Amino acid sequence: MSNEDANPDAVPTLDQAQRQIARYGLDADPQAVLVAVRLMDAGARLDRASEVHFSRFGLSTGRYRLLANLEDSDGEKAPSQLAKSLGVSRATVTGLVDGLEREGLVVRRASAEDGRGAVVVLTARGAQRLRDMAADHFARIQALVGGLTTDERGLFLDLLERISQRIGVLAAE
Repeated sequence: MSNEDANPDAVPTLDQAQRQIARYGLDADPQAVLVAVRLMDAGARLDRASEVHFSRFGLSTGRYRLLANLEDSDGEKAPSQLAKSLGVSRATVTGLVDGLEREGLVVRRASAEDGRGAVVVLTARGAQRLRDMAADHFARIQALVGGLTTDERGLFLDLLERISQRIGVLAAE
């Protein structure tokens, strides 16, 4: 755990949100601001922890997500479909696939449906990497939310979905 993660003072507070809103003379709900800021803070910390977690298995979060997505798609998918399902650019997929291909975890081959296009295929070695990490990975994922009851997890999933539907407001012109 990093010092930042262990330092409760690093977590934004309602008082800080109120002071910032007052400083700028805004008419904003401090609690709403605090929820959004804490969510962004938790997301950033989760991103950092995820990278540490997946590095134990010689992967990054993006590389793991691509492998898992292939596995869930019967082992093969077009790069454009991967980009769409992962929510990343085609260039990002190309970079992820390049690295995974160098390690023998995926291969590119011509599409059986369209000889002009290519598909990315999960290799036996890639599938084995996912199997080898599964027990530890899922134990840690479960432990991450272990402090929540079943009902709380259900509510949390609902709240995450509702917030996820509005993420676009941050990037809107």
